[in-house]
Amino acid sequence: MQAWAYTLIPAAAAILGAAVAVNLRPGPVLVSAIQHFAAGVVFAAAAGEILPDLKHAGSIWATFVGGGLGVAAMLGVRTLEHRLKGPVGLMSVTGIDILVDGLVLGIAFAAGGKAGILLTVALTIEVLFLGLTVANELGEGGASKWRVVGLTAALVLLLPLGALLGGPVGSLPPVVQGGFLAFGLIALLYLVTEELLVEAHETKDRPWVTAMFFVGFLLLLLLEEMIG
Repeated sequence: MQAWAYTLIPAAAAILGAAVAVNLRPGPVLVSAIQHFAAGVVFAAAAGEILPDLKHAGSIWATFVGGGLGVAAMLGVRTLEHRLKGPVGLMSVTGIDILVDGLVLGIAFAAGGKAGILLTVALTIEVLFLGLTVANELGEGGASKWRVVGLTAALVLLLPLGALLGGPVGSLPPVVQGGFLAFGLIALLYLVTEELLVEAHETKDRPWVTAMFFVGFLLLLLLEEMIG
């Protein structure tokens, strides 16, 4: 199965999350728990799959250039997030996040099927949360339920587009692949440290909520062992 086809799984999760959120808005504690869990899963995918493949690429310059471009891109997203407010800002930043997620997934499948499958699991949980967030914000702005779900569905179309852009990486020289892996690693770490966990800590910490990060981390490691 091609990488873009796997993106249909997290895309469906995002639409499902939006449909649930417009009918039953989750409380802040539950949202924080989901954010912690998603952060743990994505962090495990980055550390357990992308990082080892990057180290095997064995190119200092590819890591430096790809990682540097990743940092610049993520700082650009952060700047845009601060400048754009309201529904337009939310949709723009979320759209960029989803496009980058798709790109990273395409790169992961180029590195190996196992890495791609595990990252699909991680991004399914993360994009599910994005669907919940977008639906909550748009719902508070007065948009109808159908409009909220429709806009979320339109956004997640950027996921397979990103995967298609990342797919050709597998045909490039190993050194160039290493640069793309470095970019993907930075993007995932930014997602964990500057988005999911930052927003998760806007709610007062509870021990069981904090533990969800490690639950997500361990579950993905166990899944990796089961796949072999």
